[in-house]
Amino acid sequence: MIGQTVSHYKILEELGGGGMGVVYKAEDTKLKRTVALKFLPPYLIGDKDAKTRFIHEAQAASKLQHHNICTIHEIGETKDRQLFISMDCYEGETLKEKIARGPLPISETIDIAIQVAAGLSKAHDAGMVHRDLKPGNIIVTSDGVVKILDFGLAKLPGMSKMAERYGALGTIAYMSPEQAGGTDVDERSDVFSLGVVMYELLTGQTPFKGDYDAAIIYSILNLEPKSLRKIREEVPAELEEIVLKAIAKHPAERYQLAGELLTELRLAKKKIKTGLDAWVDESQPSIAVLPFANMSTDREQDYFCDGMAEDIINKLSKIAGLRVAARTSCFAYKGKSEDVREIGKNLGVDTVLEGGVRKAGDRIRITVQLINVKNGYQVWSGRFDRDLEDVFVIQDEIGRNIVEALEVKLTDKEKRVLDKVPTRDVEAYDFYIRGRLDFHKLGAKPLERARNLFTSAIITDPEYAVAYCGLADCHSMLYMYFNSDKTNIENAVTASKKALKLDPELAESHASYGLAISLDRKYEQAESEFRKAIQLSPKLYEPYYFFARMYWVRGDLRKAAEFFVKASMVRQEDYQALLLAANAYRGLNQVSKLEGACRRGLEIAERHVLNEPDDARAWYLGAQALCELGDKKKALEWIERAMSLDPDDPMSHYNAACVYSLLGMFDEFFTCFERAMESMSGRAYREWCKYDPYLDPVREDPRYSRLMERY
Repeated sequence: MIGQTVSHYKILEELGGGGMGVVYKAEDTKLKRTVALKFLPPYLIGDKDAKTRFIHEAQAASKLQHHNICTIHEIGETKDRQLFISMDCYEGETLKEKIARGPLPISETIDIAIQVAAGLSKAHDAGMVHRDLKPGNIIVTSDGVVKILDFGLAKLPGMSKMAERYGALGTIAYMSPEQAGGTDVDERSDVFSLGVVMYELLTGQTPFKGDYDAAIIYSILNLEPKSLRKIREEVPAELEEIVLKAIAKHPAERYQLAGELLTELRLAKKKIKTGLDAWVDESQPSIAVLPFANMSTDREQDYFCDGMAEDIINKLSKIAGLRVAARTSCFAYKGKSEDVREIGKNLGVDTVLEGGVRKAGDRIRITVQLINVKNGYQVWSGRFDRDLEDVFVIQDEIGRNIVEALEVKLTDKEKRVLDKVPTRDVEAYDFYIRGRLDFHKLGAKPLERARNLFTSAIITDPEYAVAYCGLADCHSMLYMYFNSDKTNIENAVTASKKALKLDPELAESHASYGLAISLDRKYEQAESEFRKAIQLSPKLYEPYYFFARMYWVRGDLRKAAEFFVKASMVRQEDYQALLLAANAYRGLNQVSKLEGACRRGLEIAERHVLNEPDDARAWYLGAQALCELGDKKKALEWIERAMSLDPDDPMSHYNAACVYSLLGMFDEFFTCFERAMESMSGRAYREWCKYDPYLDPVREDPRYSRLMERY
């Protein structure tokens, strides 16, 4: 069918198929959008009355507008009377595909379950029951949003014939006892199916097993599942209790609605405290700041709108008495028309801030409203018509109004943080945010661009303390990886000292100074600076990351892993710290933690390269994770992509060598490793190499010793 036009849809490619029909990617020629078309086999439809009932069921399903439910656009029919469904087309992978790689991290399982339960709750409130929930019809999009597929299809009159023709082994494993026994089902059947999915996400296996259909049904009806904690001991007791209640054999013993399960999952997420979660007070008011809409005609101003929202998130995150949803979670809703009450429920917060920005010449208009998630009422709203140079004052006013509206008590230090304006020069600010974007790519060329942008910010505003921090960090990174000329470290120390002089209470200043002097091997003094930075701003990423690196070069991989993980918790959209923690776990032989860090880090990297396809670091660190997870083919594809982006980058060559080492491709390893050592004059690589577990397979090779002696 590829290339054909059905109704107003042009078929582009086949996405997959099975007993439920074939799915194609298509272009809606009327609305100029990409959709997925599912063509249903005629034997599933039955007679005319059955077909009418199905269409009514599908039409009801199409009214389920929810962030976690696949949107159905229409039910159509071909000229030869074959029914098809037009729905949203998503980039991502199903839970079935995820589970094939093994159990998921506990935190990820909870997040997925919360989103599925939220979607089911919406459907149950509308009187809809899914009846066929399983990993194969739950997809996680590339930006981490869960979508439930195939609502309404389980009532097709031909489903029993499909089971006979294709076998229903996969579906049967997720059936509730009442389904398996052939009796009527209600919302509690969906709860059971979700419980089975959660069990499998946590353990990699279903709770009710058998070699054939009848054996599985017998297990569902008569046997008790094995304890999750006996299969995976780190599963929290609270979570095991929730899963086992969801898969209770008698419907009356389960959660009666998905909404009840959703509430329990959210409470469990708060109770299961690890790392940064331990800092969270459950009684704290909470907020999610959504990306601000660009209300101007210039689409290139999107970055400015996003920057406004992100700066407010960062400012509010420094307030101890306020819980702020992570940037990644909030920005997943960019461009969505979801009801803010649903968004708030999905993110587990009490309030949601949304707004819009209109920038025209030297004037700016910002409108914001703070919504109570429970009742949908405005808690506070504001409109600011100002000169563009007042943008930072507006941010502060928004922050203060939020704090007052939520009745958060501020310490004197937090008041100073809210009042502080890092610069009053919009041009300097623009240089700074662009410099930070390049800095995080950590290649030689991006670092040089970032250094120049930070320098421009300082020239524009010589009192811009945080820009001095950025400049110092650029010199430190260049010294570490590309140019060990002592002037780089001297410049880093000078710039960070200037930042400290301008603002001694700026956590970033202490972090930058700590990094600079750690490179000069003044470890005790550096540790003091890192701890001071964390004390001033417990949710700042850099001190954790630099602290982890310092532990690494001193050979303490356990502490390095600990601080890399803490860094990843602070900046949840960051793939680097997680994948470096995975490397440390390899050296510590902590296989379970290694695999969990690789899976999570790789998923973040995959989303990252969709938006930043030229970031070589994401490609080569992702390639290492793919090696650890056993996907050699894809690992080689990723490392080739990284090398193609900057063929002269020694960091790419070094990390490519690590990939070849893991894959046992030792000739390729030495080719890349030698080129990396030839190209980089930074000192950090020799220090890093000493303890890098990825080099362990080649350390006994005489070629390795000769190279290390030469360089």
